[in-house]
Amino acid sequence: MRLRLVALLPLLVLLSMIGATAPAAAQETPEPESSPTAPSLDDPPDGSYFDVTLIDRSQGGEGTPLVGVTLEVTDADGTFVSGGTTGDGGRVFLPIPGGGTYTVAVDEDALPADVSLRGDPSLTKTVILEGRQVLQFPIGLGDTVTTPVLNRILQGLANGTKEGLIIALAGLGLSLIFGTTGLTNFAHGEYVTFGAVVALFINVYAGIPVVVAVIAAVIVGAAFGYASDAGLWRPLRRKGVGIIAMMIVSIGLALFLRSIFQYLIGTQNRALSDFVVQRRVDFGPFALTPKAIWIIVICLVVITAVSFGLMKTRMGKATRAVSDNPALAAASGINVDAVIRNVWMLAAGLTALAGALLAIDRQASYAMGLNLLLLIFAGVTLGGLGTIWGALLGSLMIGLVVEIVPLFGVPADLKFAGALVILIFILLVRPQGILGRRERIG
Repeated sequence: MRLRLVALLPLLVLLSMIGATAPAAAQETPEPESSPTAPSLDDPPDGSYFDVTLIDRSQGGEGTPLVGVTLEVTDADGTFVSGGTTGDGGRVFLPIPGGGTYTVAVDEDALPADVSLRGDPSLTKTVILEGRQVLQFPIGLGDTVTTPVLNRILQGLANGTKEGLIIALAGLGLSLIFGTTGLTNFAHGEYVTFGAVVALFINVYAGIPVVVAVIAAVIVGAAFGYASDAGLWRPLRRKGVGIIAMMIVSIGLALFLRSIFQYLIGTQNRALSDFVVQRRVDFGPFALTPKAIWIIVICLVVITAVSFGLMKTRMGKATRAVSDNPALAAASGINVDAVIRNVWMLAAGLTALAGALLAIDRQASYAMGLNLLLLIFAGVTLGGLGTIWGALLGSLMIGLVVEIVPLFGVPADLKFAGALVILIFILLVRPQGILGRRERIG
């Protein structure tokens, strides 16, 4: 009975979140349609849009907002898309229909006489993901102070360590599932989003401190892992469904969960209430925000504890036995189904923690798990599928590469490609991954 209640817990949480959003949607009153040249500053448009703020910093300090400056957006063919005029705070929202390449241009004639742009009055940006797109025009800035190359590299290493540890948390769960079941779970990214969404609702909508929200997200995430195994994966295993078919099922599960998350929080990014803006702590050649420091510490503590548990505890030894040879483990008296159930709970809890920490570091988004999934797969594959230490090492390498490659002239939009190039190169030399075992190939 208790296990059934645990399995129902994530379902009840999802229903409660849907119920919390439904009344709000029902009470919304339609806003009067506004001209595309005068978007509201208090209510950003739905869908995709450019968020532009014009600040004159020629006098130093926080600068002076430029009010009444006209901007317009054109597409790749030069067709007018939208326009707007900056209001109080020098801010304007410029709606766009979705993905594509757009050019945002400032009307220089509308600028004050003593203010000039430093650089091109138009910026071109390729939009891939929906939602808010931030643009900044350099206005009245003095000479740029060049950061030493060594400091930039150290800052990239610090940011890459944080990124890699978050990937490692989620990758550890993916590696555990693959090692015990042989399943490559394409819905694993949605487990990341699940943790972020649960933390968001508990923190923002319920008004509970973020620390409690993160702990609750881990507990609910573990319950969600148990429910998904009991309701979906274990019945499929018992019916003898092949791994390829189960992979296709995981893709369908990912699409289903992503649609639910999009309904719950919409297409815009959502910030947790306690971590919006923080001042960085200076460590000399690099700097980190307090939340980034806590994320690194939490990831290190959790990964160390899980690794120790897998190496030293009875449950950990049983898990490694099932990963090596399920038939032999069962013949030795190990309850394979119980081990797999516990692995799903542990993996989902770790992945939910990664999602909650990612929401703290950035913001919660319905597609955040999808965006991280490729890096998780790359880290686990690079380190060696099914190996715990391989998942950790590969994820750290991917996180570092993603943050370091832009320092060597690679465009920021292509930094993920650098990680995949490293992955391909290493797999050509060592197909089983850095710490993988050759018998795992195929």
